[in-house]
Amino acid sequence: MADMALYCGKSAGRGGYRFFSAEMTDAAGARREIETEVRHAIQNDEMELYYQPIVEARTGRIAGTEALIRWRHPTKGIIAPDQFIPLAEETGLITQLGEWVLHTACVEAAAWPGDIKVAVNLSPVQFRKSNLADVVMYALAQSGLPPERLELEITETALIENAAECLPVLRQFKGLGIGIALDDFGTGYSSLSQLTMFPFDKIKIDKSFTRNMTKRSDCAAIIAAVMNLAHNLGIATTAEGVETEEQFRILQLAGVTTMQGYVFKRPGPAAELDFAYRYGASRSQDAA
Repeated sequence: MADMALYCGKSAGRGGYRFFSAEMTDAAGARREIETEVRHAIQNDEMELYYQPIVEARTGRIAGTEALIRWRHPTKGIIAPDQFIPLAEETGLITQLGEWVLHTACVEAAAWPGDIKVAVNLSPVQFRKSNLADVVMYALAQSGLPPERLELEITETALIENAAECLPVLRQFKGLGIGIALDDFGTGYSSLSQLTMFPFDKIKIDKSFTRNMTKRSDCAAIIAAVMNLAHNLGIATTAEGVETEEQFRILQLAGVTTMQGYVFKRPGPAAELDFAYRYGASRSQDAA
């Protein structure tokens, strides 16, 4: 009980305090229930991987996919990651989940065309384990996936909070030929400094900027600045959250390298991927 009150006090910020309450009992019980269910889900193969295509801006063809975990609950159906990943990170279960995601993504991607990459997100918790490099190399060796077809994504906030653990491992991965992407760029608190810490292969522009760029001049200005910065540094860019034809055309003209979002395809199982897909091809044929 005291631990729960302490946890809630810490979450309220420095100098805060909390008295134990009945609401905390309920919250603790719900937390334990979810944790137990997640452990059960891992043991009983209830986790699945969905993939969202990453499309070349210039050609409209699929250049890669991002692997996204889903939980197929026996009674609740598909559960999105934001409902269980934070708890998995707090309890350490993310390490086991992360290994499964990496291994499964590499195995499935190895069966795809040779020019298609797969992107996997890394949690900052995974960097605190000394065997992360071994886990990645084992997944590549077991699957037969060439290192250059794997891309690892890390958020800028996770990088700056765990630089001592992250940077040496990221350099090791880059030396193997694995692509390294800075995810959710622009949402952290020291964005530009990250680009001086490590030579990233790609910047991913957060969906909050993409979705609002036609409504808010500040979002459009941020995207323009990121594009100019990336171009001068020789870094590729991916715009996330592309949902409309208008957004696609603006980003294409702006020089974005690749895009992903609902306008192309919602995340789905590997069996639903169509690598012959080319965005805009059907409209061109209709016009002809």
